Amino acid sequence: MSSREDTIDTFLTNNQSKFIQELTELCAQPSVSARKEGVQECAALVASILARHHLDVQLIPTGGSPVVVGRASGGSPQTLLLYNHYDVQPPEPLDLWTTPPYQPTVREGALYARGAEDDKGEFIARLAALEAVRFAHDGKLPCGVTFVVEGEEEIGSPHMAEFVQGHLDLLKSQATIWEGGGISVEGNPGSVLGLRGVLSVEIAVKTMSQDAHSGSAHALPSAAWRLIRVLTSIKDEHEHILVPGFYEHAKPPTDDDLALIDARPDMETWLKETFGVSQFVNDLHGRNLDKAVFNPTCNIQGIVTGYQGQGMKTVIPARAVAKVDFRLVPDQDPKDIFAKLRHYLDQSGFADVSLTWLGAMWPFKAPADNPFVQLTAKTAEAVYGKPYEMMPLVGGSSPVYAFAKPLGNIPVVMAGTGYPNNNAHAPDEHIRLEDFHNGARHIARILDGFASLG
Repeated sequence: MSSREDTIDTFLTNNQSKFIQELTELCAQPSVSARKEGVQECAALVASILARHHLDVQLIPTGGSPVVVGRASGGSPQTLLLYNHYDVQPPEPLDLWTTPPYQPTVREGALYARGAEDDKGEFIARLAALEAVRFAHDGKLPCGVTFVVEGEEEIGSPHMAEFVQGHLDLLKSQATIWEGGGISVEGNPGSVLGLRGVLSVEIAVKTMSQDAHSGSAHALPSAAWRLIRVLTSIKDEHEHILVPGFYEHAKPPTDDDLALIDARPDMETWLKETFGVSQFVNDLHGRNLDKAVFNPTCNIQGIVTGYQGQGMKTVIPARAVAKVDFRLVPDQDPKDIFAKLRHYLDQSGFADVSLTWLGAMWPFKAPADNPFVQLTAKTAEAVYGKPYEMMPLVGGSSPVYAFAKPLGNIPVVMAGTGYPNNNAHAPDEHIRLEDFHNGARHIARILDGFASLG
């Protein structure tokens, strides 16, 4: 370890309690984007925290929640962009929390609160890294930094692409550290190189002006049954999506992608234990289970129709609604998929069925051999003392695409504070203090070495 790395680590150790207190302050502020609870107040608090850390701050309005941008210049023309979000998922069910979600509590080496890991803890860890690097460089930064902290990630970042397009000069940078990242079940550090896109739609059927007595089911049409027929026409029992042209632009994994997957630990046992399943989709197992992330999907989020109360109510539903999402792989386009789905429904006798666009994100994948990706891997192995794992593609989606391509196809990595059992989005969400410390150490080393890539 170099003397500067030792200085960074010592600074982070000596000041951890201060940064955890800052995280406590941030987590105590609700910021549920799904119902706009405390979002404006949290944006103002994030702006205040960035200013404390000597960044030039702008609070920029969008068509939804504001984006907070913090910038600081450095000793090289290289600028590193760090993306985070200040919004969180709803905390319900509240009765499953050991301590209240907005009363941050440290116990057993972890801080428990809504947003403690996703994504407020990670944001504060990055500010801790910034301070450590600044301290190690006698008050200066070796490179420029730009923090972008949005307030709508948990509802699909509907305004982020437009925001980036409108602020390209402000966001000009040579690489990005995205939210997420951390360590695997085995404790190995790693990064996701790609994320699937997503198209969310609402499919609605109306067959009558009102519900009817089920004694008339021999004559009156059921919206519930019609919706079922619509849904089963979209995907077969083997998970194959039946919309013509759906797979036209879907790129299969490359040999390099397959090699990265083969180098990773087998997740089958962990998945079975975590989710209590005995059999996976299409009886997948082993490496085929990991490789299946390159298969686009069609998922039913929920269905509402007819009577849902206690006991029985013999009615024929007049209306039925399903919310559906499609996870898309490179190079599928949500707009293209939406158009093909509408055309397919029309051609299949379902022209009366309404199809509503709810939201979308585009897929993205970075190359593993990029120098910035390699810097991230090298510094992670130095911090954690374990091999670095790269996953070419994961099942989730994120607005990475909104930054990477408009800013010049810049590389994007994940370097964070997570581990598989953080309970992100669930009751008792938490961040382990050790992970907070190591995540900050890793980010600091990336910042420290980034200028040399210019």
